[in-house]
Amino acid sequence: MNNKYIKLSKTMAHALRHAPQSYGLSLDKEGWTNVEELIEGLRRHSKTFRDVTIHDLQKVIDQSNKKRFEIRDGKIRATYGHSVPTKIEKIPTTPPTILYHGTTSKAAEHISKTGLKPMGRQYVHLSIDIKSANEVGLRRTKEPTILKILARKANSAGVDFYREKNGIWLSDPIPAEFIVKL
Repeated sequence: MNNKYIKLSKTMAHALRHAPQSYGLSLDKEGWTNVEELIEGLRRHSKTFRDVTIHDLQKVIDQSNKKRFEIRDGKIRATYGHSVPTKIEKIPTTPPTILYHGTTSKAAEHISKTGLKPMGRQYVHLSIDIKSANEVGLRRTKEPTILKILARKANSAGVDFYREKNGIWLSDPIPAEFIVKL
């Protein structure tokens, strides 16, 4: 993805995940908003996006390997990572037996005592494999600590899990008893 589309992707994430009101948007209970309203909001927000079109939005979606956004029936949404006050509704799904979470060693120590919490987001973000969890952890530290989440046991104990695209899983807070440091 070239720099123009990387910047557009980051701005779309800001608009659709964190500050829709800054772009004149409102999200429905599943996080959807009108595509044309997003385009207008992006154009007002920055001169960089004065000429942005639905084709640019589609290119960001098509070129992203993490599938952070989706367009359907004239609407667009971020698929995960929201920090807006109104919780985006997800459909609970039975998780795999094990999921993973990459973090810093300091955060891992805290998590081992208090559990895994969304920390400013609406849901805890989890990975389907160690490699993906390590990539996530590398965003914060050169030597990530990988936590093994006993997802199926946590789910049986009442923790809801939500499957997203590309191996991303979300969950409600996970108590420490279901977390093992690798």
